[in-house]
Amino acid sequence: MSELPKKARILIVDDEVAVANSLALIFSSQGYEAREAYGAEQAIELIAVWKPDVAITDVMLPGMNGIQLAEVLNANYPECAVLLVSGHPGTEDLMNTAMGRALLHEILPKPLHPALLLEKVAGLMPPAGHKADVPRLVNLDGRACEG
Repeated sequence: MSELPKKARILIVDDEVAVANSLALIFSSQGYEAREAYGAEQAIELIAVWKPDVAITDVMLPGMNGIQLAEVLNANYPECAVLLVSGHPGTEDLMNTAMGRALLHEILPKPLHPALLLEKVAGLMPPAGHKADVPRLVNLDGRACEG
């Protein structure tokens, strides 16, 4: 009997419960294993025990923001790709700060059509058996960056 392939794991981080739950439902309906966290601190606790392949995080979170969360993930869980999203116009200052520290994150604007988000996440998935040794980030065109 052959082993079933592992479902890709997607972590949705958004303090808007309805948004996080809706996105998790969308990914689950498409065959992904999806979980929600409603803040960065909760996401870090979950990632420590449930290793996602991709983390989709809102930038504007209470406490630790999404860019800070991405920094923690890149440093401690480089095999987890990070996709940042935001519906707030005030994220430009946060991005400038991140760029000043040589971080390569780009932010996708919310709302995103579910099909577009699914496409971007599919582009982040590593080939079967691939173990990443550098963080995987996504460009605005949906292609994975190389480090």
